[in-house]
Amino acid sequence: MPETVTRSKFEYDPADIWVLDREDIDALEIGSAILGTGGGGNPYVGKLRARQAIDDGFTLSVLPLDKVPDEACCVSLGGIGAPVVGYERIREGREGLRCVRAIEEMQGYPVDLIVCEEIGGSNAMEPLIVGGMTGLPVVDCDGMGRAFPEMQMTTYSIYGHTSTPSVMCDVHGNIVIFQHAVTELFHERMARACVVAQGGGSDLASAPMAGAFLKKFAIPNSYTQAVSLGRAVIDAKRRHSDPIAAICERENGRHVFSGKITDLKRHLRGGFVVGEAMLSGIDNHHGEDASVLIQNENLVFNREGEVAVSVPDLIVVLDIDSGHAITTEMLRYGQRVAILALPCHPLLQSPAALEVVGPKAFGFPDIVYRPVVGG
Repeated sequence: MPETVTRSKFEYDPADIWVLDREDIDALEIGSAILGTGGGGNPYVGKLRARQAIDDGFTLSVLPLDKVPDEACCVSLGGIGAPVVGYERIREGREGLRCVRAIEEMQGYPVDLIVCEEIGGSNAMEPLIVGGMTGLPVVDCDGMGRAFPEMQMTTYSIYGHTSTPSVMCDVHGNIVIFQHAVTELFHERMARACVVAQGGGSDLASAPMAGAFLKKFAIPNSYTQAVSLGRAVIDAKRRHSDPIAAICERENGRHVFSGKITDLKRHLRGGFVVGEAMLSGIDNHHGEDASVLIQNENLVFNREGEVAVSVPDLIVVLDIDSGHAITTEMLRYGQRVAILALPCHPLLQSPAALEVVGPKAFGFPDIVYRPVVGG
């Protein structure tokens, strides 16, 4: 049996604890890839690591957000860096655990709950693995409801949480502490420079949040949503029905384009994958041209030279046959894809949030955010 240490002062009703099994992890892989909007790290690699944790005897468990004690010490964590690095370089495996232990050592008391930074991609798996190693549940929430490329782009930071002191750990065993940042953006800049020096991919745990704050400003039911999305795709394929339609129905989204990738520009810059995918329409969109602008995640979808969808709403690139999401590092020339537009959570649509995660925050000052209306 694995060595786990449960040191939280809180006890929870076993009926409230959701223990994930291998089928849940399979569904989470699919759902987190959809919510990842192209980023968040490769979900297949994350799934393999989560399965291995279960096989090693760790318990991956989730606690409902409304069951979190107000005074609980909650630490959010996730991977930081370019997604392609996480696909090409094998993790050491205990980076996130080292982050949590360093946070505990700094503050002088134990962490009570693990929290997801972003539900997209493999970053949905990382908190579960760390929760298993520490014997702590992961809260059914996250700070994005999707994936974003920068750390200050969470509802935690947007609504007042100060992320430092924080800890970053890499595959080599290095532990870096960011004692204080004057702004959340400065924290992001310093951490991004550090992760480049560490090889382009690490784990980072932010300063603890109180349970009362988390319940007010986290995006709720993220794991429930992601697993349910994955199951909807699996069930649709089992029934030989359209998984793309199933996703749109469940998320009140729209299928905005079908096309083939005709050109792809993608490179690493400053710890991010940036680029553009050019599309030529097929089926009902034959004769139309479109493009997706990328910074780790899919940021802007243009059709016929006009902006059709932009952050913070979700732009999802799916394999047109399987309905599985394609992450930005896995995009290839000639792929036949469907583009979906899914509405983001209302916490990302406030004026304060749009200053941080709206088009202008990504260098598109002329784009006016228009919320996706389901269809």
